Amino acid sequence: MKRLALIGSILFFTGFASAQKYSSKTGRVTFEASVPLFEDVYAKDDNNVVILNADNGEMASVSVVKNFHFKTKLMEEHFNESYAETAKYPKATFKGKIVNFDKTKLAASPQKYTVQGTLNFHGVDKAVSSTATIYSKDGKIYMQGNFVARPADHKVTIPKMVTKKIAESVNVEYNYVMTKQ
Repeated sequence: MKRLALIGSILFFTGFASAQKYSSKTGRVTFEASVPLFEDVYAKDDNNVVILNADNGEMASVSVVKNFHFKTKLMEEHFNESYAETAKYPKATFKGKIVNFDKTKLAASPQKYTVQGTLNFHGVDKAVSSTATIYSKDGKIYMQGNFVARPADHKVTIPKMVTKKIAESVNVEYNYVMTKQ
């Protein structure tokens, strides 16, 4: 029985290891929750990690939430302590799949794809669908897209004092340049 389990594990990990993986540790993710007439609510993380299985289109990404930097330190501090609660919820993750992805059909000209999956932010999972532009050039896969997230969907509480200064819908953009592993 142990031998059978060992052989099964070896076959599983061999298949996993043989998959064509592309990744980046310097992906850019930005979000904006600005409201007209008030200070811009904009942050970016240039250290988002993403992994793409080019054989089946499955992908995952992770951001250390404290890596999101704002124009002002005070806004960043409030975001980390009061809204995102980064001490309790240090990471934001996405796990999903690029629908109908076929690496052999990638070219230097960008093509539109749908990305579907689950975003976990503030300890709450939420289904997300996004349109992404993907292309291949010089052995790398380029991917960029966006989606809208709502703080309320992730149980983020916005104090009444600032609710008029922060948008109810947050525009999230991502931009990856992935290399083969």
